[in-house]
Amino acid sequence: MIIKIHHKCVAAIALSALLTLGAITPVWADSSPSTLVLDVGKVNMTGNSYFELKQIHLLQDQSGRLATFTISIHNEGSSELQFIDYWVRLKSKSGNQFSVRLLPADKDKNRVAPGSTTDITFYANVNTSTNLQDLVVQFIKWDFNQSNFERVLGEVAIPDDYTDVTPADLASVISVGGTNVKASIKKFVSNKNEKYYVPTVYVSLENVGSHTVTIPAYLFSIRTSEGLLYPMEAKGLKDLQINPKETKEIQLSGSIPVAVAEDAWQLAVAETIPDLKLNVAVANFQLPTVSQQEGGSVGKAYTFTSKSGVYTTQLNGLHRLPWEDQDLLTADLTLSNNGEEALPIPKLSGYFLLDDAVKIDAKLIQTAKVIGLGAGASVNLQIAGKVPYTYEFSQIKLVLQENEGETVGTGTGTSTGSTTATDVLEFSTQAELQAIPFIGMGQFYTSNDIGRKAKYGVRSVSTYEDKTNIMYSAMVEATNLEKRFTNVSKLVANFRSSDGTVFPANVVEVKNKISPTGKALLNVWATVPKGFSTTNMNLLLGEAVTEGKLSEGEKSVPDSYVNPIAYWLPDEKTNVATTLKNVDLFPYTISIDKIGTSISDGVFTLQFNYELTKEKMTEINTEGHNLLLVFEDGGGIKRFERAFDFKDFDVINGDSSADEDSKIRLGKRDNFKITIPDPGLIYNTKFLQKYTFSIYDEFQGQRKLLATQKADWFITTD
Repeated sequence: MIIKIHHKCVAAIALSALLTLGAITPVWADSSPSTLVLDVGKVNMTGNSYFELKQIHLLQDQSGRLATFTISIHNEGSSELQFIDYWVRLKSKSGNQFSVRLLPADKDKNRVAPGSTTDITFYANVNTSTNLQDLVVQFIKWDFNQSNFERVLGEVAIPDDYTDVTPADLASVISVGGTNVKASIKKFVSNKNEKYYVPTVYVSLENVGSHTVTIPAYLFSIRTSEGLLYPMEAKGLKDLQINPKETKEIQLSGSIPVAVAEDAWQLAVAETIPDLKLNVAVANFQLPTVSQQEGGSVGKAYTFTSKSGVYTTQLNGLHRLPWEDQDLLTADLTLSNNGEEALPIPKLSGYFLLDDAVKIDAKLIQTAKVIGLGAGASVNLQIAGKVPYTYEFSQIKLVLQENEGETVGTGTGTSTGSTTATDVLEFSTQAELQAIPFIGMGQFYTSNDIGRKAKYGVRSVSTYEDKTNIMYSAMVEATNLEKRFTNVSKLVANFRSSDGTVFPANVVEVKNKISPTGKALLNVWATVPKGFSTTNMNLLLGEAVTEGKLSEGEKSVPDSYVNPIAYWLPDEKTNVATTLKNVDLFPYTISIDKIGTSISDGVFTLQFNYELTKEKMTEINTEGHNLLLVFEDGGGIKRFERAFDFKDFDVINGDSSADEDSKIRLGKRDNFKITIPDPGLIYNTKFLQKYTFSIYDEFQGQRKLLATQKADWFITTD
């Protein structure tokens, strides 16, 4: 028998019929917003006990679609039920069958006591073309009297009008460790600037169970009508505990390109399962109509008049960014000249006022290299100030000022004179700070500031280990889009985990100027405690600022940063090659062959041919990086390591002198030798077993294995 599910509003006659059959039971919660809970399908087990299909979701991921569904086992009998006697299958209505697995947290749920109910959740990878309405959940019991050892108890087909999206005016019940939490959308706010929609969603969470719960580090995304997903940052979610009958609110913020259709957005909630390295769907909500903000000014243009002329200013966004043990408040402004004559750039300054009481001094930073505004021209400005990272506020006001008067230098490093700061504009808004724009995996961010046009993207990530810590590294590729040689802008970097933990990162800068269309590779790294999950880690980059100006020169020490961008990081390539050919040490590639060993006059010799190449027009600072070669005899008789500094690579073979022959250089070389005195090794030859020869990328004393090859003693490899 096939039992169909109806989760949306259904006709009264159809609902009445289903109630009569006992297939669907609606339950309305007492509090507002109302919660509609539907038993989406029941299949009898034995006696009065039955299976119930409680919920089912589909989540798009990089490899396809992941289906998750939860069943409830209701034991209405007087004896214990064992789930080991039963199983479920997931298939399509066309007959395709998908392999289902239990979530790790439910693997031990095998016994169901009399008079109790147990929920079990399964997952399965399905085809990218599969929709919820294509799926059928089948329940079976193992029966050795049957020819195929199983007996089908029943199945639940997902009907064409089913949806797993909770309507905007209803709540969804989420199980957190067995405790029910009622989730609903309280308010949806969306502003807009030239590039992005900046949505803010307020989610209400009510603990309707009898135990205190800690909300997991859920992943929130806005899903557009085209199925595109845009991540949302959660404020107030980390270590959030909710007591029974208590309600708490979290704030989600994000950014979506204005090219995306603005209608029919949904909020998707997912949870990371670390053991499986998978994100599974938890709930989906239809977003309500956008609430209008009173006094909000993000994305609106205003004019002010000075002695020089009329200017137009627009507040594009406000951000709160991590900075050591503080936070940065930054405002992104566009200053425009909408007139027909050129204007000088006025001397502007500003400050933040929090809750109309706390003044935060701020500095203005001009990121573009311009000295005036032509007719119709614009320039980007940033204002930055610092607050304790623990300080919370509900309203923020940005006061923009123009400075008049002159400051005269004294020649002693101080200045005299007087300036007058006049308030010219106020931008006032609630504390709905905009989320940092996210760049997808494999995508690039382009900076169009005049004189510093460049494109940035994350090429790869690597993990280097020692006994106590791991070093997490991202290789950032910067491409010069200017028509002249330029220096790469100084950057400030932080790694952020999915729960909001921040790891300040170091940026290994490239000191040489980059040619037009040339590339620079910036190694960004941070030390992370061993065992800390880097799953769903993202990289936050911003342009470094020193004393109100963009940082320039080797000696400048950043005191803040502006123009923040966050990157979703690609999966790390962890496969280890089984030969030493074409090993990637980007921008270098090394191949080693004709490996041989010998023992003569008490000296052990390892000999091989190599070829080292480099991608052209790519600059990199290789400070701290070594190519590490490790030789290990299978029986443990002989072992050694030899490190070759990357900085020595760029001397082409043929140009090096005789005393540099022991170093690896760009180009080809035959019969490269590593010799080690070992007079006693000749007497242990009969104990020598196959050896392994390995290549590691070593950085700051920590290493990552790239390739390893086994070979026989005293025989030269191919």
